[in-house]
Amino acid sequence: MSTQATPFLMFQGGVGREATEFYVSLFEDGEILDLETYGPNGPGPEGTIMRGRFVIAGQEFMVSDSFVDHAFGFTPSLSVWIEAETADAQEALVAALGDGGGTLMPLDNYGFSSRFAWVNDRFGVSWQVNLT
Repeated sequence: MSTQATPFLMFQGGVGREATEFYVSLFEDGEILDLETYGPNGPGPEGTIMRGRFVIAGQEFMVSDSFVDHAFGFTPSLSVWIEAETADAQEALVAALGDGGGTLMPLDNYGFSSRFAWVNDRFGVSWQVNLT
């Protein structure tokens, strides 16, 4: 029996497509593999993501737009770890991902890493960006 674990991002407010397109635009290998959307008969709003898959930095993610309002969102206790190959690439990712979001740990030397930053993006997803 084969088992596989895949990160699953559930967005609220119909922003799943915007978030997915943003993420794949930031990475050289970024690609939307498939997006299955709700039609005119729902149950979610037409055009929002029922189920989708995308790849960034070699990792496949699943994505959906919840049509149910939840009393929770994303939390930094679960984050996406990115290993940037150059300082320029790291700075660009930190700037893009943090734009409209918030900084949890600014780009700095923290002892466990000589160049590390932790940001929340404008969709609420948390990203730890380390220099390889």
